[in-house]
Amino acid sequence: MSQTAPDPVQELFAFLRFASISTDADYKKPTRECAEWLTAELTAAGLAAELHPTPGHPVVVARNQHRAGRRTVMIYGHYDVQPVDPVELWTSPPFEPVEKDGVIYARGSTDNKGQILAHILGVAETIREEGDVPVNLIILVEGEEEVGSVHLEEFLVKHRETLKCDVVAVSDTGMVAPGVPTFSYGLRGVASMDVLVKGPAMDLHSGIYGGAVANPATAIAQLVASLHDENGHVRVEKFYDDVAPVEDWEREAWKTLPMTDADLKKLTGVKSLFGEAGYTNMERTTARPTAEVNGIGGGYQGQGSKTVVPSKAFAKLTFRLVPNQNPAVILDRVEAHLRKHCPPGVELELPRGHSGDWYLTDPNSKDGLAAQRALQQTFGGKPALIREGGSIPIVQTFKKVLGVETLLLGLALPDCRAHSPNENFPVANLLAGIRLNRALLRELAKA
Repeated sequence: MSQTAPDPVQELFAFLRFASISTDADYKKPTRECAEWLTAELTAAGLAAELHPTPGHPVVVARNQHRAGRRTVMIYGHYDVQPVDPVELWTSPPFEPVEKDGVIYARGSTDNKGQILAHILGVAETIREEGDVPVNLIILVEGEEEVGSVHLEEFLVKHRETLKCDVVAVSDTGMVAPGVPTFSYGLRGVASMDVLVKGPAMDLHSGIYGGAVANPATAIAQLVASLHDENGHVRVEKFYDDVAPVEDWEREAWKTLPMTDADLKKLTGVKSLFGEAGYTNMERTTARPTAEVNGIGGGYQGQGSKTVVPSKAFAKLTFRLVPNQNPAVILDRVEAHLRKHCPPGVELELPRGHSGDWYLTDPNSKDGLAAQRALQQTFGGKPALIREGGSIPIVQTFKKVLGVETLLLGLALPDCRAHSPNENFPVANLLAGIRLNRALLRELAKA
């Protein structure tokens, strides 16, 4: 990044070309190269930037010259991305970004490279024009968000004194509709678990052994089916015991949002919607807990028939959690449920994956109002106030370790396809994010 204004699109293209897939060890080298590129970009922007190693992927931290009497603002994001499978569904190679009709297509374009780069470009623009930003600034970009930020809490604790701040700002959430400024004041938590069902020592001939040996594929289907009733309620005992109810003011605010059930059907490509009975789709996707099957398999997967009783089968589960649910407690209850419903004749293994806490803050705090003013200045119109259905596990950790609240200012559109083939990010939102950063830092400096 030079002292002359860079082309934001080309900057983002360079960022997107790194295959920084944090969950796959085969991509360790490009993930580190991405962190090194980011460190150089932040340095070129006029900040003091450092790359910090962790037991996993590096953390990049940059800051301006801190001065007494100014507020300190941290901007957080991540440079790691999701895997690209199924790659055959991409219309262009996932790490060769292309722009079509004002929209950039590439893995990570929305989640989170486009959104965090908008903030970095906004800071760089302010420094070029004004010599500095109006706050003491810390930019922290990690490389493990997509695997649960497994080493970031330890990093925050170790560097607590140098990372002290008044508030954290994050753009890793969504807008309710194009052009509608959106402030997210809550996030769902997440808890993950694999279900491994083991049967015979090897695949068996289904004609010779079928009927005498339990089928792991049948068992995994029965276990998955046991998770819900016909009305979409989770059947795990005590699953809902700690769930905090939605406030009346939230329901009233959500009624005015532009996303309708018809919009949701069109966006997702389904003919009808289905979810927990007794709740609106907004409540189901943001304020109610869920049990989801993210993957399931077992046995022969090729063309035609292969008549076997498979030796094993699996399912991958995640649970989105809301105030006041505890991820460890929920996984304990899920494990008890699965063991209770496990059919005879098979063995069950239940390794746990990453977890993250839910988050809720006051949208009308002084910093919340400052964020809303910045959003209104950037997009025009009154910001929509929502909870986010996804999870950013580190946000609650910021509160626990640093004692600060987080402002969630989304730039992703509902059809961004994050985590899916053909992930995309509009150029207009990249440019709006640059303006948003400048307005946000001005407003937070005054708050």
